[in-house]
Amino acid sequence: MALPAPASTVSSALVALTVFRASAWACLLCFTSYNERLQICQIFAGLESPELGKCEEAFTDAFKGLLDTEINYDERSQLHDAFTQMTYSLQEVAAAQGSFRAAFPHAAEKMQKIILQLKEGLQEVARRFRCHGCYSTVCDLPLDCPVQDVTVTRGHQALFSCTVNFQLPKEEITYSWKFAGGLRTRDLSYFRDIPRARGYLARIRPVQPTHRGTFSCEITHDQRPLARLYFFLNVTGPPPRGETELQVSFREVLRWAPREVEVIEPWRPSLGELLARPEALTPGNQCLLAAAVALASASATVLAWLFFRWYCSGD
Repeated sequence: MALPAPASTVSSALVALTVFRASAWACLLCFTSYNERLQICQIFAGLESPELGKCEEAFTDAFKGLLDTEINYDERSQLHDAFTQMTYSLQEVAAAQGSFRAAFPHAAEKMQKIILQLKEGLQEVARRFRCHGCYSTVCDLPLDCPVQDVTVTRGHQALFSCTVNFQLPKEEITYSWKFAGGLRTRDLSYFRDIPRARGYLARIRPVQPTHRGTFSCEITHDQRPLARLYFFLNVTGPPPRGETELQVSFREVLRWAPREVEVIEPWRPSLGELLARPEALTPGNQCLLAAAVALASASATVLAWLFFRWYCSGD
């Protein structure tokens, strides 16, 4: 009959399995210590039981599904707390003489649900943590997205949607829009603010050649940038004929300004001005002037005579 392996031999075997099969433990290896895992199996199987090795195998197999888990770097402490709580729960199940063959898959399934909740978050500008190898890396989602080309016919409408393929927080999200005229660029030094554009949608109508250039939308959460999107607007084609005539008329109205009206008044010279003119004393004009003087003298004589008779009749 074979003697049970001493505890030191079993411990050495567990250490060897941990070293050579570390990738299979993944998150379990990152957030639990060897002593914690050994203690759990010792409670389940006994200190010197042949089942101790089978317990370790079952522990490894149950958590293989968490091999390539990736979470936000800032949430690793929360995941560590969840694994600590899991070890306490397994110790309680082992103390109650439960079966590790049922306890380990149940614990792994519960941890999988917790990790899925942690992965549902906003884009982290900093780093990501990967259980496979227990290391952090730069986030795969870039802050500056590639430039998207948008082609619109002149006089029509251009619509830009500032949306991303990751979940955003529900509060403290702001959108700011900028414009770099005539350029296709992501260099922020060329952009100027568009103060009236605030939401995740921006619309330009009607589009004119002066709108050609790059529009940028920045998404921020609590004053921290999450993503920047770029849209290069290319304006093509002439506007409709009717619209062209309307725009020409409108420009003519804008250029029109009221001016002083020039009024030509008729010339009314005085008698002295008439007589001073060289062509005034012609023979015909002299006869007319003599007739006018004679008529005026006769009229004055008649008026004087009528006045004299009226005055005498009164006496």
